[in-house]
Amino acid sequence: MCTVTFIARKRGYALGMNRDEKLSRLTGRPPNKKILDGHVIISPSEPGGGTWIALNDCRVSYALINWYSITTRVVDNAVSRGEVVNSVSAAISPDVADIALQRLPLYRINPFRLVGIFPATSEIVEWRWNLQKLIRKVHHWNTQQWISSGFNERTAQRVRGKTFQQALDQRSAGGMDWLRRLHRSHLPQSGPFSTCMHRADAATVSYTEIIVLPRTATMRYHAGPPCAAKQAHAEIFNSLLQ
Repeated sequence: MCTVTFIARKRGYALGMNRDEKLSRLTGRPPNKKILDGHVIISPSEPGGGTWIALNDCRVSYALINWYSITTRVVDNAVSRGEVVNSVSAAISPDVADIALQRLPLYRINPFRLVGIFPATSEIVEWRWNLQKLIRKVHHWNTQQWISSGFNERTAQRVRGKTFQQALDQRSAGGMDWLRRLHRSHLPQSGPFSTCMHRADAATVSYTEIIVLPRTATMRYHAGPPCAAKQAHAEIFNSLLQ
């Protein structure tokens, strides 16, 4: 259960992601840097090491959402979907990411949608895995959103999508304050379908945002629902970007 918002810019982009989880799940860890295949990567993580969003030193971002509309599930020995982003986090192009994904034991990974943002070529690529086939879809370099929900995915997409479309009409649309307001929004009312999601057993448990400029890349992270955020913890790296 997540909401990912991409803001297109001529020389960069911004990305915001609400992570929605069961309240019984262990708390995620704030962003940390690591080196993989010669690249600097920054990402938050689950206690087991998996992650749902990552940014590398080529300003490429990856964000993963579960695909609940596909109801088929792995029966035995499932591999965490958190390993998907780890596997591609150092990839600097869609083709390199393709190779990394094909190396995974996909038959043991539950359905997912992986979004890759490649600013050098102004490409947005989405990989969809339905337990039978990995489909690669290219999106235009436009401001857009991806939504998942284990409660009722179709309704969540409709309700949050409407909130997103209405927000696009605001004068401040595309700004960072606008993005943060959108991700802490309870419209039309606080509940399972609001962008900042709240249920008795689950909620939005963190907010991550990425800001990519021509020479720098920034990741900010807030642990907890974004509606309670006062100032997000900032992790900044500009290795190889200056």
